[in-house]
Amino acid sequence: MVKILLVEDNEMNRDMLSRRLIRKKFEVVIAVDGAEGVEMSISEAPDLILMDMSLPVLDGWEATRKIKANPQTQNIPVIAITAHAMTGDREKCLQAGCDDYDTKPVEFPRLLDKIKNLIGKESTK
Repeated sequence: MVKILLVEDNEMNRDMLSRRLIRKKFEVVIAVDGAEGVEMSISEAPDLILMDMSLPVLDGWEATRKIKANPQTQNIPVIAITAHAMTGDREKCLQAGCDDYDTKPVEFPRLLDKIKNLIGKESTK
């Protein structure tokens, strides 16, 4: 079973996304801030991370940089999930190390395609 680490501080977003992912047969583990997300990227060894960018303690950009800087976690694909949808926000997320980017409110079929593309890429390495 594919394990996804969902790093999201908003309870409603966490609940909605995790329930929908579980229905699609993903195992979901949850972190509520960026620091916890970095820790769980090591302890849980997820197959993919969904990273909110506006997080308490450590924002998603810095958390992603730390994950990508660690040899133990650097190959875990990270999808930025953010309400930041202005020109340049996608590039900012990719520069921080995210492998893809999606906006809130989440359009679940589109996000699912992005997850499948990244998981598929990882499994062919």
